[in-house]
Amino acid sequence: MPYYFNDFTLDPERRELRRGGALVAVEPQVFDLIEFLIRSRERVVSRDEVLEAVWHGRIVSEATLSSRVNAARTAIGDNGEEQRLIRTLPRKGLRFVGDVREDAAPDQAPATPAPRPSEGPSIAVLPFTNMSGDPEQDYFADGIAEDITTALARCSRLTVIARNSAFTYKGKAVDIRQVGRELGVFYVLEGSVRRGGDRLRITGQLIDAASGAHLWADRFDGAADDVFDLQDRITESVVGAIEPTLLVAEAERRRTTPPGKLDAYDLLLRAYSLRYEFTPESMTAALDCLDRALALDPAYAPALAASAYCHAMRHVQGWLKPNDAYRERAVAQAWRAVELAPGDPQVLWMAAFAIWNMADEIEPARELFERSLAINPNSAMALTLGGWIEAMRGNQKAGRAMIERAQRLNPRDPRGWFAAAALAICAVLDENFAEAVTWADKALAQNRRFAVALRVLIVALVKTGDVERATQTARELLKVDPEFTISGFLSRIPFPLESMSKTYVETLKAAGVPD
Repeated sequence: MPYYFNDFTLDPERRELRRGGALVAVEPQVFDLIEFLIRSRERVVSRDEVLEAVWHGRIVSEATLSSRVNAARTAIGDNGEEQRLIRTLPRKGLRFVGDVREDAAPDQAPATPAPRPSEGPSIAVLPFTNMSGDPEQDYFADGIAEDITTALARCSRLTVIARNSAFTYKGKAVDIRQVGRELGVFYVLEGSVRRGGDRLRITGQLIDAASGAHLWADRFDGAADDVFDLQDRITESVVGAIEPTLLVAEAERRRTTPPGKLDAYDLLLRAYSLRYEFTPESMTAALDCLDRALALDPAYAPALAASAYCHAMRHVQGWLKPNDAYRERAVAQAWRAVELAPGDPQVLWMAAFAIWNMADEIEPARELFERSLAINPNSAMALTLGGWIEAMRGNQKAGRAMIERAQRLNPRDPRGWFAAAALAICAVLDENFAEAVTWADKALAQNRRFAVALRVLIVALVKTGDVERATQTARELLKVDPEFTISGFLSRIPFPLESMSKTYVETLKAAGVPD
């Protein structure tokens, strides 16, 4: 049964949080935390109870727990100072103190309509079920589904819903027809992974989302070190099942030679999982996993590209001390990954992001984004980051179109803060500062730590005359990046447009950011 509080609706069955009729995108752990606190609202819940309910008993750092609580408050219009809905009781725990109703909301706004199905065939790959009996192996099942999503996305004229939208259904019993309506797809792929010792079993079934009919099902057994062959076989089978409905079906699954040992692949998947947490600690831990993967296989292109990307994101966030060593290493890793895997679209866009931000090489990065999208035109991240670089070059119309397409491909992305912040930058370039405030606020509602969104919000607020709020936002920025200065920012972040650089300098100064 849905819960109603203030103007919010939280629906555990559909795993949706809405404000009025608008869907609020939240990370799965944040959703689970809000739901648990509301269900337990009659009492104070301890830290251990939260860990058991949200992290299934796994130990996480205080920084991770704090970041999820802050994200939960932001998602429902609360904050750590007021604590109107989620209250922290020192040395005791947390409690939801808002007024909650479980009856139907009389004045609830109409729900946002589901996305229209694509003109051509479209598919969502749901998170695969981990049948190993070990919760620590969840990351492996998730990685299998993510790799199949990536491979399917390389099929021309096939629209593939991005991983983050599909994964909002993780751990829930779902009606495939409802999934099809909510995501606007014709087909759904679901499956399971069982890993025991050195053996793997992957099962999959393709379902018609309109009728619920099973179109294809198969089981794939093999040694753990044949995981890449198993992935290729299941992907080929799915494409073969869909092929009669395609005008042209091309699978461009160019993989680099996988590492000789599965351990390196394990480490890559662990790094992906850590990267999604987006904290200084999780990014450091992700890089440690990638270093270990590269120690096993120095020519493993996906790990090289992922390492370069993580370094670049820490650079953008201000989570690295300024020195040449990490910049040179990240750029070298990016170009080496491109050399080893010229046909891997994910490698290309990760490398492009690193080269753009770490080497300030705009045109080579832009070319890599184009190559990535030529191979996989359905990559929401490549579209978002490629659109961002187009906008920063002054071509904001084309950049905006790319980012908006990314949002259509990934309508339920818990990490939609990338696209929202990029659209805020487009709005600043168009001098539509009120729109920029709206987009920056949307980005920060999902990730309050995203420095790009904080910076562009300061710019837009000063330009709209709200200097008081801009100053408050500047203080938040300095908590994320304590050593932030305007001169240091300009020296590390590429600004191809001089007018944009001047705008940032003037507005950041007006908000009290140190020179």
